[in-house]
Amino acid sequence: MRPLFVSTFALLVGASTASAQIAIIGETVHTMAGPPIKNGVVIIAAGKIQRVGAQADVQIPERAKVLRGKVVTPGLIDAHSTVGLTGYLNQDQDQDQLDSSDPMQPELRAIDSYNPQERLIDWVRGFGITTLHTGHAPGALISGQTMIVKTAGLTVEEATVRAVAMVAVTLGDDARSKGKDAEKKAPGTRSKAVAMLREELIKAQEYVRKQGLSDATKRPDRDLRLEILASVLKGDMPLLITANRAADLMSALRVADEFKIKIVLDGAAEAYLIMDPIKAAGVPVILHPSMRRGGMGETENVSYETAGKLRGAGIPVALQSGYESYVPKTRVALFEAGIAAANGLTFEQALASVTIDAAKILGIADRVGTLEAGKDGDVAVYDGDPFEYTSHCIGVVINGKVVSEESR
Repeated sequence: MRPLFVSTFALLVGASTASAQIAIIGETVHTMAGPPIKNGVVIIAAGKIQRVGAQADVQIPERAKVLRGKVVTPGLIDAHSTVGLTGYLNQDQDQDQLDSSDPMQPELRAIDSYNPQERLIDWVRGFGITTLHTGHAPGALISGQTMIVKTAGLTVEEATVRAVAMVAVTLGDDARSKGKDAEKKAPGTRSKAVAMLREELIKAQEYVRKQGLSDATKRPDRDLRLEILASVLKGDMPLLITANRAADLMSALRVADEFKIKIVLDGAAEAYLIMDPIKAAGVPVILHPSMRRGGMGETENVSYETAGKLRGAGIPVALQSGYESYVPKTRVALFEAGIAAANGLTFEQALASVTIDAAKILGIADRVGTLEAGKDGDVAVYDGDPFEYTSHCIGVVINGKVVSEESR
């Protein structure tokens, strides 16, 4: 891992190109908005993509900074991560992704824990990851909020795309109380966990009702916990429900139907067993990392082929680096998509799972996910097939700034 001052220097150097024009030339340019372009070029100015096309049709501006590679893609999107709350040291001082003091904490804001100068951010950025959906980890019934950030910026304000994206919920064994005196704490069973979630949503419904009373003296005092759940009930944001067993996924669908709220299924190791109900509910899935360790616990039925099966059934799917407490650093969504490409997804489908499909599920497709005029200037450049293990990311541009030219 490179020293922090090197990472910071790279960002500062990149900032100097913010107003400059950039021309990115690729033997193949995957725009994800149409067919790949052979011998293509992407022109970026003022932080935005200005034009994309064949070199024969696009004039490269004089004095533009030029990056070249064999393959050019949109900046990659990690659809669910804890990077920035999780640190590379894997020690108490850099592990802010999960607070186990209370099973129900929707009021915890990811923005208050996110460290934009965490070395893991620099690490994943070097592989072409330009956008993260990150925040509080699975492991509590409601562990907190998630946010969407760019993998550049010296402050959280500079990095933030959306300060609050979803509310992280866990169903299944990971939500159950563990450790000393666990039998005395709730939730102890799956039924108790779902009951507690429903109860909290009912409280939020009542909170919304009373906030609308014409008599101000009868309105309740502010409640941070119920405020965020009220936003969920109003449809302003979904619950990100992490569950792996089919039974727990069905519980999530029932809760969503009961309260008429938006949800996104996360993890979903056994989603291929209940594809019809998931499709009928119109619920997208941020699937577990393709290389997640299986064969034990709730992921005993995990499969490399799940992404291909869900995609084939017409269910929106994105891939992620995810969170596993025993992993001291982080997975890289690029490699997870590569494994999915070898197990049921085509190249374009796998690339979509970490670009445009992820952007659509996260609600940020108006800014990122494709190489189109008007979109953010986020681009990744590779010296070969990005899913080939021997290829390297040789250039990364975020918001029109060159933030990396190091081969990784």
